[in-house]
Amino acid sequence: MKKLLNRLYADYLMPSRMAEYEALLVKAAQAGYRQLSVRSFYREVHAAEDPGKVLVHRHDIDSDLRTARKMFDLEVKHGVQASYYFRLSTLDYGFMREIEAAGGEASYHYEEVATYAKRHRLRCGDSVRERFPEIREMFVRNFTRIREQLGMQMATVASHGDFANRRLKVINHELLCDEQLRRRCGIECESYDTELLRHFDLYISDRPYPVYYYPISPFAALGQHERICFLTHPVQWETNWLESTRCNLQRLAEEVAWHR
Repeated sequence: MKKLLNRLYADYLMPSRMAEYEALLVKAAQAGYRQLSVRSFYREVHAAEDPGKVLVHRHDIDSDLRTARKMFDLEVKHGVQASYYFRLSTLDYGFMREIEAAGGEASYHYEEVATYAKRHRLRCGDSVRERFPEIREMFVRNFTRIREQLGMQMATVASHGDFANRRLKVINHELLCDEQLRRRCGIECESYDTELLRHFDLYISDRPYPVYYYPISPFAALGQHERICFLTHPVQWETNWLESTRCNLQRLAEEVAWHR
């Protein structure tokens, strides 16, 4: 019951945390941190440059474009760069071009493994992996279409985590273990690559109410760690009744269809 009540509060009653997000941007700048996108940070460390004190912002746009735009407006106000990863269901090419024009990064939050498994009602991880050649082609088609519509190359991508991935114990990131696939698409880095993550002193992700951050607050991390990656999801920062309801109903429908 407590878990359900927490979910209801997070989805429908939680006050906006936009002021908190802006305070973080300001405090990080005051503490001498450069605030970068994943792409910019990766290219610096890949070139063996010392990035110094950095706070890398990664936004996974699972849902709620309205709040994502509010976060972007705050970043533009304070001269902050960030990476925004969009699912097929949240693609907004106009917004993505605005992000790129402001010096940030807009790219793909992919989930072909989970999508394929649900579409074909595959409930065994080994069965899904056997279909990887077909799923990779599905990824290439989606990636190519987005790149062409966006009108620019996407250098990094980020795996989305779906309930199907957790049940199957197959993460979407496994798909990009294929170096040939990366070369075909021109992908320099996946956001969960060890080659990227090893350069961070600390990786923080936001969490739903009442936890908010894991493993620690980014406010507490400033000054204690020099290279920080901060993963956020707009839905954790402001309630959006319509979007939350749509996502909850869609999740329920997918669960029912998958097990039918």
